[in-house]
Amino acid sequence: MSKSNEGSINQYEDQQTKELYAVVVGDVQGVGFRHFVTQKALSLALHGYVRNDSNGDVEVVAQGTRPALEHLLVLLRQGPSAAQVSEVQTTWRAPTEHISGFHIRW
Repeated sequence: MSKSNEGSINQYEDQQTKELYAVVVGDVQGVGFRHFVTQKALSLALHGYVRNDSNGDVEVVAQGTRPALEHLLVLLRQGPSAAQVSEVQTTWRAPTEHISGFHIRW
């Protein structure tokens, strides 16, 4: 395969809808984390949701292009200023459902 074909294939893959499933571990509840994620995801034109887990983690399901999802992942690792993120567990997968918008689930 020529270099020019590789570039167009990579560009095509970058535009395909992917899904990022992430579990954010640390001091991430009660610090505005869900609102932070929602704001950032909307600014990146992503679809999905964020919710608190009963164990203190925050779960994120985001759908969009790989570059936008990678950007969100960087932001998840930082979190808002009051958060202390110790780990972000990620799974990349094909979208499991069609989600419109990005919102907080309870």
